[in-house]
Amino acid sequence: MAVPRRLRGRAREVSTRLAGEYPGSAADLCALRHDGPFQLLVATILSAQSTDQRVNMVTPALFAAYPTPEALAAASPADVEELIHSTGFFRAKTRSLLGMAQAVVENYGGEVPPEMRDLVTLPGVGRKTANVVRSVAFGLPGLPVDTHVGRIVRRLGLTEQTDPVKVETEVGALLPPEDWGAFSLRLILHGRSVCVARRPKCEACLLADICPSALVPVLRSPRTPTRERAPVPTGSAASPGAERA
Repeated sequence: MAVPRRLRGRAREVSTRLAGEYPGSAADLCALRHDGPFQLLVATILSAQSTDQRVNMVTPALFAAYPTPEALAAASPADVEELIHSTGFFRAKTRSLLGMAQAVVENYGGEVPPEMRDLVTLPGVGRKTANVVRSVAFGLPGLPVDTHVGRIVRRLGLTEQTDPVKVETEVGALLPPEDWGAFSLRLILHGRSVCVARRPKCEACLLADICPSALVPVLRSPRTPTRERAPVPTGSAASPGAERA
């Protein structure tokens, strides 16, 4: 197909194709196993510098021991550290988890708040984590930007920004808010399987014909001018801390 001329058109086409490849809502696509906003918030904090698989191995015992914010707020740090040790950065994560639980109990009556302005006041919670909770647990607009999302939207030419908040703002303006959460999770799935950081599998990518960074030639009619392809930036590892979607 012809490359959409407008940036918004390209973003919508990317979103449509990814939805066909990775169907489902944000809740369906989320790999972190949880039951409700509190458990998702805990799991997302634990996912920093860890894998979803590792977090899913740890959380059943953690949730059994501390099923509510009240229980976690009263937990012994040493006990929590032992339960989450294998996720890495366990001392910092324990401080975030206990601080988050205490803030939820003291400031929000034991219920995780749905609003961004409230979520980001919780220890260990920044915009990425807040957007995960909003889009997955509450079904509200939220566009988490992790390293996969940032890398792919830059390769697709949807933004040149590197700051996650600026990426969220610019890319979010191109898509309907109700699509943000699922779009982000689809980009993450695509980034893990196809648009990988070092050696993107452009030959297998369903977006290659509309991606200005694609490394494979696209068949064109003789009258169609060849576009200059932008260089593909290399990805980088996520920085340490509790902020990872």
